[in-house]
Amino acid sequence: MNENSSLIVVLCSHLCAQNCKPLEPSEWTVIADRLIAENKQPRDIIDFTDDDFKCYLGYDENDIERIKRLLDRSGSITFELQKYSSMGINVVTRADVDYPKVLKKQLKGNCPPMFYYAGDIALSLRKYIGFVGSRTVSEDDSLFAANTVTKVNALGYGVVSGGAKGVDSIASETSLNNGNICIEYISDSFVRKIKKHEVVSAVQDGKLLILSVAKPDVGFNAGFAMMRNKYIYAHSAGTVVVKSDYKKGGTWSGATDALKKELCPVLCRNQRQYPGNAELIRMGAIPIDDTWNGDITKLDNPSIDQGTQLSLFD
Repeated sequence: MNENSSLIVVLCSHLCAQNCKPLEPSEWTVIADRLIAENKQPRDIIDFTDDDFKCYLGYDENDIERIKRLLDRSGSITFELQKYSSMGINVVTRADVDYPKVLKKQLKGNCPPMFYYAGDIALSLRKYIGFVGSRTVSEDDSLFAANTVTKVNALGYGVVSGGAKGVDSIASETSLNNGNICIEYISDSFVRKIKKHEVVSAVQDGKLLILSVAKPDVGFNAGFAMMRNKYIYAHSAGTVVVKSDYKKGGTWSGATDALKKELCPVLCRNQRQYPGNAELIRMGAIPIDDTWNGDITKLDNPSIDQGTQLSLFD
């Protein structure tokens, strides 16, 4: 990491944060904007005096004390990062050229200041279709997800998902089995996941990239799960919702948020017996069924009636 990246990690990482509260993404964005306005870089903070903090960042005494405590853990964080690096888990920050550019473009100041990752970070530059859905799915849902992944793989798209049980795992495994690529934005224990043989093999083969904003040894966190939904949508040319609950759960909240913010085209399996799916389609998701050929590019055609079946894509 360069000096700017290291500074971002020290201020924003939750490693070694027993006696200090790391900066939230929104807090870092405010600092970054102020530094840019003052023609400063993150690394300059290391040499800031109290007067500099007040002048350039508008900080009071409590803010300054918080930053100093965060800076004091630099050595401890370096040790922790070396430990995770030995496991194959590295860090990329918004100050790095390798940071997923599509997230910066789509989320702007709302993209996280840093990710932990495993795999070839250059995979973030490829084309992806997102796949999301409930953890509990029927055999028919599983078959639909797998067949749809194969269609988009054939057109040159990888899969981006949350890596969770159910639709996420089915989509990821199908893409990898097809010899294609996959990105997973996870919200569960990174350390536990990276120990799985099939995961290590896919990472080493350059087919799988795993990213997480959570401290690597932390288990499942509902808050992080909600956050990662927007990364999936923002990173995809379009996202397929296989099955959603009605007005509850991560799949529902992620899809409705993506529709509201127009993060990408939201495609939804046209299963009217699923109330969640039916409502998402009513809200503007594009209905698809088994006849869809996987061609996402034609969604850019303004003449398409998004309230009709995707047979129009053929």
